[in-house]
Amino acid sequence: MLEWLNPVKGFGVTFHTMFKKVPTVEYPEVKAPTMPRFHGRHQLNRWPDGLEKCIGCELCAWACPADAIYVEGGDNTEEDRFSPGERYGRVYQINYLRCILCGLCIEACPTRALTMTNEYELADDSRESLIFTKEQLLAPLLEGMEAPPHAMRLGETEEDYYRLGSQDADAAARADERNSEAVQ
Repeated sequence: MLEWLNPVKGFGVTFHTMFKKVPTVEYPEVKAPTMPRFHGRHQLNRWPDGLEKCIGCELCAWACPADAIYVEGGDNTEEDRFSPGERYGRVYQINYLRCILCGLCIEACPTRALTMTNEYELADDSRESLIFTKEQLLAPLLEGMEAPPHAMRLGETEEDYYRLGSQDADAAARADERNSEAVQ
């Protein structure tokens, strides 16, 4: 019809947004809250007795499209037990210079050992400090937890731990349902 107006229509969007007020964000002093499911810094979780959930299977490293995760598994012994299974993550590193915070690694984890927190301030001056090690990624010990290595306290076999984990997941899902119903 009036094809000569097409460029004017495109500039109309530009001119419309040019005169809108831009909100001022005072970022370092005032931090905006993140959404509950925001993908931020990774965290390696622990069982309630303090043992690590990571079994060193390296599935997270295989799932990472940016090749940002390095995992080296080690074998547990009865004297030095770090996780309930026969293996644990002896070396665990995430290179945040490569990580795209996509969350595929947490989807691949069979034990829910790896989760993502809401922490998003990861900038630094040196490249070396953006390679997080296992010690930096491990969740802190809470009250009642014992630092590994130690014997299994929540059951005799690793199956007891995983049953406990599925019960915790079911309880968390029920709590989420109750919270969403209360909000509505």
